[in-house]
Amino acid sequence: MTETAPGTDLPAAQRKQAIREQAHANRREQPDKDEVSRQITDRLMAMPEYQQAGTVMYYVDVRAEVRTRHALPDALASGKRIVVPWCNDEGELELFHLETMDELEIGMYRILEPKQDLRRLPEKQVPVEELDLIIVPGVGFDPQGGRTGHGKGYYDKLLENARAETPLVALAFECQMFDEIPMQSHDIYMDKVVTEARVYDGRGRQ
Repeated sequence: MTETAPGTDLPAAQRKQAIREQAHANRREQPDKDEVSRQITDRLMAMPEYQQAGTVMYYVDVRAEVRTRHALPDALASGKRIVVPWCNDEGELELFHLETMDELEIGMYRILEPKQDLRRLPEKQVPVEELDLIIVPGVGFDPQGGRTGHGKGYYDKLLENARAETPLVALAFECQMFDEIPMQSHDIYMDKVVTEARVYDGRGRQ
């Protein structure tokens, strides 16, 4: 069940910030995050879009996001090429071919990310155009696939260069769903939003 977005009488930027604050609070209070996250990733892995994809980009969860690290060992064992993002000094996401969990370490801001000495190896770098499925985190979502992140635009920049036919699948707790996220022209809609309750069919890139 979606929540009414706060700040409906505010300008779009302020409405989005109000939604972010409410979604952050909801997400922090989400009980049983580990178990609920497993329900969400199980649902993801059963989707045709996931099963048909050869190269899948996972995000590695931070703070109160839907957790993915428990699912990564199974994903690695599945025969798919698994890719994870990391943020360079210019504030852009780069893509890393993950082959074992040992290739990750706790980096800045206590985020689990690819080891420094492996990131620049040519065989570990993956162009975004090679992704067959992109799993996207976020702060708040709506049933149409509208998304708001932290406002830095990291994922928007990455997704702009993905193949048009590559599905964008967001993972969210149901408490992160709002009736409408104010979207601007540069914002990108998700194809699917997967929660513990259901899979929402988004607008995607049109």
